[in-house]
Amino acid sequence: MEFDLTELHPRDRYRLLTNFVGPRPIALVTTRSAAGRDNGAPMSFFNVFSHDPAILALGIQPRADGCEKDTVANIRDTGEFTVNMIDMALSRTMLICGLGVDSDVDELQLAREQVSPGAQVACPRLTASPCAMECRVDRLIEYPRRVIILGEVVHMHVRRDCLDAQGRYVDAGTYHPIARLHADNYIVADRQFELKPPSLDEIAR
Repeated sequence: MEFDLTELHPRDRYRLLTNFVGPRPIALVTTRSAAGRDNGAPMSFFNVFSHDPAILALGIQPRADGCEKDTVANIRDTGEFTVNMIDMALSRTMLICGLGVDSDVDELQLAREQVSPGAQVACPRLTASPCAMECRVDRLIEYPRRVIILGEVVHMHVRRDCLDAQGRYVDAGTYHPIARLHADNYIVADRQFELKPPSLDEIAR
């Protein structure tokens, strides 16, 4: 089948793109408003794109009524946010934070999730997160129905059990992040394996 995405309705583009580009890691983004109100929201249009500088990206669309989401409003106002990686222990919190609640509701309190203060940003982080990345906004790329946020990671909080004994690499036996496939389908990285490339000599034989 062939699809001309320049002619497709946005809902159909979304369906095709999110069905085939996956699994997509989930960022539970925590922010704090200028008035000091905390917010948490899961985002699956997310990834890391550079290490030098350390840049990750979020893609956030408006609410169904066209209004800007609290996450975007807070990021615009403060220039800060924290990306919390999610594992199965935090899956309920992820789902609760994704509910459409009023702006005066603190999703983290609603989920009864413990938070800790940031080291270099004002917004909180999830204490139980395997890895929380504090970010400062690098730039916003504006589209009519989407804003892409590039953030520079300035600080990382990593749970000690998620790293090897030397503290250099992820412990694959412990760190099992959740990623989204499509609709309400997710996958957890608890079945990992190595794939090593063949040598050029082997290919030439």
